[in-house]
Amino acid sequence: MTKKQNYIYAVGRRKSASARTRLFKGKGENVVNEISFSSYFPGKIFETRLERFLKLIGPDASKYYFTFKVDGGGKSSQFEACLLGLARAFSQVSEDIKLRLKKEGFLTRDARIRERRKIGTGGKARRKKQSPKR
Repeated sequence: MTKKQNYIYAVGRRKSASARTRLFKGKGENVVNEISFSSYFPGKIFETRLERFLKLIGPDASKYYFTFKVDGGGKSSQFEACLLGLARAFSQVSEDIKLRLKKEGFLTRDARIRERRKIGTGGKARRKKQSPKR
């Protein structure tokens, strides 16, 4: 018999990255794809962005821990997807938290994606072929 887990579920997306978020009440380790959060996203930039986010949540942030399943995209867009998923999960916790997150722009999905390559450009999306010199 399996024990039913109580968690809040949300999905965050950025570019081609998708993060499935589970927000648990209690004490635990924050995990991304079975790896600790700080190991999966090493570096000062990721750490400071997460700290800024958790500071916005306030004292309620220490009462929760989260897990992510992330696929697609690069590290930066995966991190952005995780933050959006986490923001959506915390917005279900309290209306006050939701208003603070919305005001700071954490609940807005960044819809910018990679531009497709065009036919006859001879390279990337906006590159043009070199014109003859004379």
